Amino acid sequence: MASISATGFLPQSLTLSTATARASTRRPIACLSVQLQQQQPPSQRIERRKIMVIGAVGLVAPALYDSSNGEIEMAMAASSGFTDIPALRGKDYGKTKMRYPDYTETVSGLQYKDLRVGDGPTPKMGDTVVVDWDGYTIGYYGRIFEARNKTKGGSFVGDDKDFFKFRLGSQEVIPAFEEAITGMALGGVRRIIVPPELGYPDNDFNKSGPKPTTFSGQRALDFVLRNQGLIDKTLLFDIELLKIIPN
Repeated sequence: MASISATGFLPQSLTLSTATARASTRRPIACLSVQLQQQQPPSQRIERRKIMVIGAVGLVAPALYDSSNGEIEMAMAASSGFTDIPALRGKDYGKTKMRYPDYTETVSGLQYKDLRVGDGPTPKMGDTVVVDWDGYTIGYYGRIFEARNKTKGGSFVGDDKDFFKFRLGSQEVIPAFEEAITGMALGGVRRIIVPPELGYPDNDFNKSGPKPTTFSGQRALDFVLRNQGLIDKTLLFDIELLKIIPN
């Protein structure tokens, strides 16, 4: 039974070659095994069986690991919508600052990429802006804590959420959020990578916006922000600038 379950995880090419080799060598091995068993006492037969089992496991395990490891990584990379973060694989758990390709980095350390460049005016300090946004704990399994445009996912139930509105320069939102919107044009959509120092304050996570509009979203965000362990608190936001209300 163990050999059947192990073969089930092997790539098709390796499975076929293993089966072919097994078929071609089955009879000589069986004959040799019978002859040895007839010549050996029962105690030595039991020990020989143990050795054969251990040897088989030792031969299969490296092949299984080497052949499947690359395919698993390729599948994980293909299923992810974000760029791979090598720092998350190491013991620093993403503490090393990552430079994302195709993103512009500002002096503050904010990284952004315009998914859609707006064709309207740019807001000024003191203006009130209306935005739609979504957020992800990109440094911790890419969990969504706010869905843009409308609610998404089984845990995000209810009517479509209201748009988020705030005044630039009022310190109502995290530094990265305000910096990103200040450089946007009306109608644009911008994706930003937020390092912990530009995110939610350590002393009060709920002090600054934007805040998730669902209980599930708030819980997902709080889990990362409140954790004192080795969890990367890097966040990702998509922001759409919908309206500018002049001061």
